[in-house]
Amino acid sequence: MTHRSTFVVVANRLPVDEVVTDGVREWRRSPGGLVTALHPVLQARRGTWVGWAGGTGPAPDPFELEGIRLHPVPLSDEDLERYYEGQSNTTIWPLYHDAVETPAYRRRWRDSYRTVNARFADAAAEVAAEGATVWVQDYQLQLVPAMLRERRPDLRIGFFLHIPFPPIELFMQMPLRAEILRGLLGADLVGFQQRLAAQNFVRLSRHLLGLRYVGQTIEVDGRQVKSGAFPISIDVKEMEELANDPAVQARAKQIRQELGDPKTVILGVDRLDYTKGIEQRLKAFRELLVDGELSVPDAVMVQVATPSRERVEHYQTLRVKVEREVGRINGEYGRVGVPAVHYLHQSYSRSELAALYVAADVMMVTPLRDGMNLVAKEYVAARGDRGGALVLSEFAGAATELKQAFLCNPHDPDGVKDALRRAVTVDDVEARRRMRVMQRHLRNHDVGRWAQSFLTELGAAWSP
Repeated sequence: MTHRSTFVVVANRLPVDEVVTDGVREWRRSPGGLVTALHPVLQARRGTWVGWAGGTGPAPDPFELEGIRLHPVPLSDEDLERYYEGQSNTTIWPLYHDAVETPAYRRRWRDSYRTVNARFADAAAEVAAEGATVWVQDYQLQLVPAMLRERRPDLRIGFFLHIPFPPIELFMQMPLRAEILRGLLGADLVGFQQRLAAQNFVRLSRHLLGLRYVGQTIEVDGRQVKSGAFPISIDVKEMEELANDPAVQARAKQIRQELGDPKTVILGVDRLDYTKGIEQRLKAFRELLVDGELSVPDAVMVQVATPSRERVEHYQTLRVKVEREVGRINGEYGRVGVPAVHYLHQSYSRSELAALYVAADVMMVTPLRDGMNLVAKEYVAARGDRGGALVLSEFAGAATELKQAFLCNPHDPDGVKDALRRAVTVDDVEARRRMRVMQRHLRNHDVGRWAQSFLTELGAAWSP
């Protein structure tokens, strides 16, 4: 018999990883701000998380882990190719990120997107108790709210988009535009990272569907759908504690030694994604070397580029471009055993990332477009009273909160160079002052507060 929950989260992925230890397969909770924020609510209300467990073929049976009920949804190889890599990440992702890369449109991808969204809606309808609250997450599942409302009109439904929402002119390119908009309007509350995105959504409802709205509330089929900005954050306390761990502190010192004890360590940590502006920051670093304003070995750059969507053509092309630029810089400015750029195309543990944050004098976060960018917030939280400097793109959602960063327009090479130059040369007193202001903001706006503010607006009972 299916257990029914009063609180249900629906996301593309379950918050778990399957690991094999001594030949024994088991599930472990994966790190991430979303599960950290929602874990207390899910535990207190015997909640259920609906999502894909990874792998293809039949889904595992529902199971429980650390007080959360997990309800896996199956995806086939074809689903992964069409729904996930196709419609989600080759159509919607680039379109919503200002069409930094040209979106591709395929009928079979759209058909698969509908089919998979219906599968998630069916699963959510099955596990939700009468009058339950269901919180749907992100761009892969934009049709789920309306599908779920059709199946279960008794539910209170929220939707949160973790990536940017495009202006009307871009959204109108989408062949699935009206269907996606109606899908989102199935929710009672639609949340975005930024106020402008929420305004885009409201205006689009009028422009495309002719719906009336007052302020941020849209009238749909006799219902009122609220729209608002709820900037997501991180578990600040967890990052502060991790960065202050003696083992992490020791590892940070070791990292600097391994880099040759340079005067300045410049760090980038990103998924290898064309929206992240990795090429732009590498070129800014190279030009400062050309100009003689930085020199090796006094200054080195470490770029962590976590593998991402490697079967998608755009990502394969990006990897070639980035690795070519790294090779060019090292060929011109590196020495034997002393590269100018340490390029790491691999994944790292939370503790190793924290050590990198502690070791870095300058953090470069230069996306061409980003809903929020939590790496910027993690770096600030990890710094303690050690100073450091954050170079941050104006087009990251985090820029509206972290105003003491060295802000830049990543499309302007001179602007990126100038921000990096100022970050490298800032005096310690000023650096610490900027960090303290940003840290104070993050402590007052952590991921728990984000979840609480959304669920309170949705009208759901909140259990801290």
